Amino acid sequence: MDSRQRVAVVGGGLVGLSTAYAVSNRWPDVGIDLFEKEDRVSAHQSGRNSGVIHSGIYYKPGSLKASLCHSGREKLITFCENEKVRYETCGKIIVAVTPEEVLRLDAIYERGRENNVRCTLISSEEIPQFEPFAKGLKAIHVPDAGIVDFPGVARRLEAILRSKGHHIRLGAPVETLLQEGNKAVVTSRGQHYPFDLVITCGGLHADRLARMAGAKPNFQIVPFRGVYYELTPSARKLCQNLIYPVPDPAYPFLGVHFTRMTDGRIEVGPNAILATGREGYALTHWNLTDLSEAMRFKGFRHLARNHWRKGVDELHRTLSKNAYLKALKTLVPTIKAEDLLPCRSGIRAQALNADGTMVDDFVLLDQPNMVHVCNAPSPAATACLAIGEFIVDRLAERLV
Repeated sequence: MDSRQRVAVVGGGLVGLSTAYAVSNRWPDVGIDLFEKEDRVSAHQSGRNSGVIHSGIYYKPGSLKASLCHSGREKLITFCENEKVRYETCGKIIVAVTPEEVLRLDAIYERGRENNVRCTLISSEEIPQFEPFAKGLKAIHVPDAGIVDFPGVARRLEAILRSKGHHIRLGAPVETLLQEGNKAVVTSRGQHYPFDLVITCGGLHADRLARMAGAKPNFQIVPFRGVYYELTPSARKLCQNLIYPVPDPAYPFLGVHFTRMTDGRIEVGPNAILATGREGYALTHWNLTDLSEAMRFKGFRHLARNHWRKGVDELHRTLSKNAYLKALKTLVPTIKAEDLLPCRSGIRAQALNADGTMVDDFVLLDQPNMVHVCNAPSPAATACLAIGEFIVDRLAERLV
């Protein structure tokens, strides 16, 4: 091995790729190895999300989510323009359909203003100017929201790293992470690789990687599965850009929404139920180890006990197309069952505390020769480039 300092990044999603990219930009002479257990990058959350560029309107002012979403959005757009990745700043509306939701909508608007997000309250009569088929009592128009080809972003990051001579090791699951002297050693496929620094960005397996290295996160990743439908070509007129409901503040999920994709398709969803595995994208895919781990975790049991009614509603929507349709009709009343085609599913890595509360912000854990990104929920995709630079700033004194 050459005498250069070497860094390993574990995880080939957007956060892992962006972190490797930030390291390569800050320290051009550092050698980077990226380990990804799948045969391609962005195989999980990064390639199975809604494809939305978030504006930052929802997030607690002063949180990492708020600050990194704001700066990350600008960095992402610049990257897409420079690298010819498809994106569009199309704007979105958040629609309140009940008096209670109007109150929550007003609170979201004030939060957006605190976060310096461009947003405008619009009346029921003004909603059709933005979305002709949407109905509601009141809405927020957010002009800086957009759509992007996130898998395309990941592929460009991969190509740039390869062009700089760094190693992208696909099909390379990490088996052990150990501290040996002044090195951190990654074992993959029976081979041992020593590094000056290891950064784990494991997404659905983030807590496991941290514990593998001897760290002790005080929460656990619990996977939530979301089902999407796609509108038929003839029904795509029902959504011009992005139509969102007012989210329930008790949950970190944004609710079933309408999303125009960069290829012109319209997807609706997702809902959220406990997944049958950390990669259980189909209801028939059961990972008993993952499922029993989640069920044994007292944090999940607290969550289930406190919010079982919500869980039943979400499960009903998963099993019943008519129930799913009913949720969509609150935003677009003219949508019909025949407008919906089966589509993909995605899984969100949700960190839960032992008391059942959901960890709502980005969380990093430090060790002498390792940094673990233990929680990177939405808007991590939008903020990925800013997250990478944030991590690099934390490493400024470790690499010279």
